Amino acid sequence: MSAQSSSAIELEFARRHDQEHARVCQQPQRRGLMGRLAFRREEQLVRNALKVAGEPGLIVDVACGAGRFWPVLAEHGNRVILACALSQEMLDHARTHHPKSLLERVKTFQSSAFTIGLPANAVDCIFCMELFRHIPRAEDRLAALAEFHRVSRDTVIVAVELESRFARQSVAAQGFAPQPLALRADVEAGFRQAGFSLISHQDFFPGCASMRVYVLRKAG
Repeated sequence: MSAQSSSAIELEFARRHDQEHARVCQQPQRRGLMGRLAFRREEQLVRNALKVAGEPGLIVDVACGAGRFWPVLAEHGNRVILACALSQEMLDHARTHHPKSLLERVKTFQSSAFTIGLPANAVDCIFCMELFRHIPRAEDRLAALAEFHRVSRDTVIVAVELESRFARQSVAAQGFAPQPLALRADVEAGFRQAGFSLISHQDFFPGCASMRVYVLRKAG
């Protein structure tokens, strides 16, 4: 995939993320009950995934946005957290959302998810909960996975929005334009093609294929 294509994907993701983030920031009240329950469920999925991945000590949060999951990543006291995003402005803004004690645990740097500014085998785990789930084309997902395979020396945690009635309702409810959603077989074939074995998956709605969180391990 060309650099121009990868940039377009990340810029579109950033635009959507910024719109949603702006709406949240402008609301003086706390998120509603359903929003709080959904957020807690996502936190639970992340905790479970980190446990399956062996509680990695050095992790990079790729396309981290406003650092939504930094508090969960920091629950492991000895974990070193790196975080990157395409936009330096977003990284600067993310640092306004968290207490100093947490920010001391997170080192941020500007970087594309498709060309992460780290050497090969640099971290124990790649963590990408937001951007990867919004990449609709298999070849683009494969390009991201190839970079994750290069930088991680052990595991990768990604979220995927799989084709289902529930997923389409979720996308429509968020006001996003409809886009092709991934088929489970295609996604899992892409993991294998990129050199990963699948060690676990969790569905946001158990028993239903909507958002699914995968833990992958570098094969061989």
